[in-house]
Amino acid sequence: MPKDPVEIIVAPDTYHVSPEPLLLVAELHGALALCLHDEGRGVGGLMHLRFLGDTGRPSDVTDNTLSSVLVVLDRFKRGVMGSTRRRNDIQARIVAHAPRPKDATEPSATLVDLIRADLADGKIACGTQTLRRPEPVRVCFQPFEGRVWLSGPSDIRTLSRAHRAAG
Repeated sequence: MPKDPVEIIVAPDTYHVSPEPLLLVAELHGALALCLHDEGRGVGGLMHLRFLGDTGRPSDVTDNTLSSVLVVLDRFKRGVMGSTRRRNDIQARIVAHAPRPKDATEPSATLVDLIRADLADGKIACGTQTLRRPEPVRVCFQPFEGRVWLSGPSDIRTLSRAHRAAG
């Protein structure tokens, strides 16, 4: 009987990198998850960043935000990719959750834009998905295989009940 993989919750403003067949999970609410996978090395990671300010809107990219996010992003990428130069083995996906805006004004640049631009500079293609809904979304990522999927709050409750029943 196959055993469920170990599940690691990635807290906001942190990341986790692993070559193991485990499950990285981030609950997004006004946040993004960057899932990065190096197919050649069989290593992947999930970075979880909050991007909502006090206004309830995606934060503008400021100099302070730029510098701190880019430092963490660089460490995260090195953790996943090591010193590899083979960019065609790297897969990236950003999933962002933003509740519906309270007003029509949105900032011109967001953390999603910043991360996409950084990855593009490194010749890494990146898919993005922004979800606008009131309830949080759960991102699940298998770093060893590079598989990403989403579940909502009702799915989370169903999974929890299934795990309790099996245990």
